Amino acid sequence: MSNESSLGREMLSEFMGTMVLILFGAGCVAMKVFFGDALTVTWNTITLGWSMGVLFGVLASLRSGAHINPAVSLALAVTGRFPWKKVLPYSLAQTAGGFAGAALVFTDFHAKWLMFDPQLVKTAGIFCTFPAVPGFMPGFIDQIIGTAILLFGVLAIGDFAAKNKNGWLGPIAVAMLVMGIGMSFGAMNGYAINPARDFGPRFFALVAGFTQPNLMDVSIVLVPIVGPLIGGPLGALIYDKTTGSLNKDLEA
Repeated sequence: MSNESSLGREMLSEFMGTMVLILFGAGCVAMKVFFGDALTVTWNTITLGWSMGVLFGVLASLRSGAHINPAVSLALAVTGRFPWKKVLPYSLAQTAGGFAGAALVFTDFHAKWLMFDPQLVKTAGIFCTFPAVPGFMPGFIDQIIGTAILLFGVLAIGDFAAKNKNGWLGPIAVAMLVMGIGMSFGAMNGYAINPARDFGPRFFALVAGFTQPNLMDVSIVLVPIVGPLIGGPLGALIYDKTTGSLNKDLEA
């Protein structure tokens, strides 16, 4: 198999995994917005829905390593675990998957959507994140910290699963990790912790005609892109210098 063919398959894998992530995650948020009162959908339900998206998104993208997040791809490249030349193709595939997932969620809820928000002026938050506190810095700091926790946890889970030959543990533990981040930090900025998870659906909302005034506000758009791209590598480097290094000492 040629290198181009192999990369193409990996990109398709990342596309599918990220699409599944958004199907479950944005779908759960739509349930909250449109039917929350009747179904008693709570914040904990939303974090569970996103964690299910992570679980099944990972399972749908094992062929490519199940990054489903440009911050993961970048962090793995920074720490020598992933080739730099694949970071951009993976990121593009992940973002396209986020766009496609949002399109499917919009299609599924379309009739109810137009009843609830016919002018599409107040429901873009189903797809993408908006800050709880105005301004760039609060959300930016939140995204750095949240994504650093994500990568630290992902690497710790990966090492534990490999050492104990428990490959099945990885997807479940990562899903629980994301649920924990959502429960602990999510309300500050929607816990995107993933540029593709936010920008892919946000771009779909723009293309689909959503007119929410701050949808493409630069300070809002950049937070879940730049923050995770800093926080992800930071978390991975901290892991390698601390827990990861200690684990290697145990194996020596």
